[in-house]
Amino acid sequence: MLAALTGLGLSAAAGLNAYIPLLVIGLLDRHTDLVRLPAESGWLADGRVLALLAVLLAAEIVLDKIPVVDTVNDVIQTAVRPAAGGAAFAATESAARLEEQAPWLGWVAGIVVALLFHLAKASVRPVVNAGTLGAGAPAVSTAEDAISLGMSLLAVLAPLVALAGLVMLAYAAYRLLRLRRRLKRRRAAPG
Repeated sequence: MLAALTGLGLSAAAGLNAYIPLLVIGLLDRHTDLVRLPAESGWLADGRVLALLAVLLAAEIVLDKIPVVDTVNDVIQTAVRPAAGGAAFAATESAARLEEQAPWLGWVAGIVVALLFHLAKASVRPVVNAGTLGAGAPAVSTAEDAISLGMSLLAVLAPLVALAGLVMLAYAAYRLLRLRRRLKRRRAAPG
């Protein structure tokens, strides 16, 4: 059960930033005893993969702070973030147990969770940019990166706390999406 929470937390984190959870579990596997990746996910701890993830993370951090560019980046990341969520969930202990019954189940669960969080993020960001004339993009992006890092670490170190974090993130996403719909209706209303 706790391993499934770890997978869910990592997948949600990947929905906000694809590279942070992969980098976290790769580095933790390589340098600590906190994470032991299954053999099929061992590539995440390879030095070349970690270096590539670090470069991609640096690019993501810069691009996501620039208004309009962040929206284009979110469109591109619609394929990347769910794939990263699937890879992160599949690399957990829970996925190794699931593979005995259905080898694809960990990937699918990770993809779905990451996609849901990514879609919420991507649909709220244009509203933030428009409402703040772009000034809010760096702050919101920094918060998303911090949440992704925090959720990744909590998923590994304290999965039950990560579950509480997931519930709070889901509620916040729900509220933000409702706000977006309300603002859209106001703009569409005559007068």
